[in-house]
Amino acid sequence: MSLQFFGWEVTYDSPRVELGASQAPKDQNTYIMYHGTSIANARLIITNGFQQSSGGMLGKGVYVSRDKRKAERYPLNITDRVVLELHVRVGRVKRIDKDNHPMQYTWSTQGYDTAWVPPNCGMKAVPSGLEEDCVFDPKRVKVVGIAKAPDTVLTELQQLVADSVNTPGTADRVDAVDVCSLCKRKIQQDSPHITQQCWGCQQNICTLMTKHVCRAGLRGKQ
Repeated sequence: MSLQFFGWEVTYDSPRVELGASQAPKDQNTYIMYHGTSIANARLIITNGFQQSSGGMLGKGVYVSRDKRKAERYPLNITDRVVLELHVRVGRVKRIDKDNHPMQYTWSTQGYDTAWVPPNCGMKAVPSGLEEDCVFDPKRVKVVGIAKAPDTVLTELQQLVADSVNTPGTADRVDAVDVCSLCKRKIQQDSPHITQQCWGCQQNICTLMTKHVCRAGLRGKQ
């Protein structure tokens, strides 16, 4: 008995994934994360985008966490904290899970985009045991919401986020990407789409299309 195949249909998970803090991030995915900051700095970050920190336990980068409890602890020594909700394109991820790790400060020079410190790994620099990430390129981090803020500024900050998304030339432009004309999905710089002709009907297809019904197969059923 012969079997003919005339296309496919798949279901994608959401492009923005929320993992538990103990789950390892997968290369090239986009995750929901959080960043704690002051009210004044929150205004600047939303309007102009993140700036790379000069240093820290993982070297230069933007420090974020998938654990909102971690972000709620920062900045230290102030009470009016703001927690920004982010979309982070992690790129290539390096796990740093012990003190004096050989790549603790050099991961960004070895082809990695993000360093990940898993929870409860025993590093002395993380006495809380809460998960932490460092993203080298600030353009990989985008503010999409306000997870926590004093009532006196919550509406103002939410409006700033809305304006940054809708206004060309703001910090949102760093996350702008092209859209594939075939699959209608975003094309990330580090994840090009593969296009080819269908082996049956010769129609142009993208391998990331959720569905393709081969015209040759339909003709064969008539």
